[in-house]
Amino acid sequence: MRFASLGSGSQGNATLVNTEETLILVDCGFPRRETERRLQRLNVAAEDIDAIIVTHEHGDHSGGVASFSRHYKTPVYCTHGTAASGRISGVFQQVLINAGDDFTIGSVHVLAVPVPHDAREPVQFRFEATGGILGLLTDLGSITPHLVEAFSGCDALLLEFNHELELLMQGSYPASLKRRVAGDFGHLNNNQARELLQRLDNHRLKVLVAGHLSLKNNSKEHALAALAAAASHHQAAVHLACQDSGFEWLSVSGNADFALAEAVSA
Repeated sequence: MRFASLGSGSQGNATLVNTEETLILVDCGFPRRETERRLQRLNVAAEDIDAIIVTHEHGDHSGGVASFSRHYKTPVYCTHGTAASGRISGVFQQVLINAGDDFTIGSVHVLAVPVPHDAREPVQFRFEATGGILGLLTDLGSITPHLVEAFSGCDALLLEFNHELELLMQGSYPASLKRRVAGDFGHLNNNQARELLQRLDNHRLKVLVAGHLSLKNNSKEHALAALAAAASHHQAAVHLACQDSGFEWLSVSGNADFALAEAVSA
């Protein structure tokens, strides 16, 4: 199993999960034509995607889902709450799931893990297939024991390092937005992400990607400092996902030598 990102951040998110038999797109926060362009960079044909699974209804994760699904006749998996938001209506085929469900798409077993975020029924995902276990965990404002249990034992993990708290508080966001981002149902800051890494069982972890970095309230240097502080709790190769180009294909097993996309811009 391998994974790659089309882009990661508040301007749009989309991640590919791929086995020899199955290709899944997790979220589609870019317009259809922009998604197609980014797929071409990864040598992926849009019509080969077997399913889209959606974490939640916020536009940077769902904005392109309906258009892509209709054009390529791609089924869409989402929670009842995400569907009820009306943000992804009109898809080709909708498969409703509940937070906490596990299900199978092709050769990939998927667990939908509930997360604390300010959406209708937000989830993140853990994938298991021949070749290992992959966790995708962004868009959460706090750490719960359930999350620690669900994302322990991964071979690869994409984890949110959204903001540096001091930069957020000193920045230009309105006070209400600062409270939302920093709140228990907002986004993980660098120290929270470090803390979560320290609490996870990482004995299998080989690949760690820091994702969903804020362009305004974080920096490559701050994220790397937080990652370095947690280095004693894992032996994984560390990568950064960026907004413009995400990251290239990475093997969940950590064995393949895949190129890394450019680091996040300030």
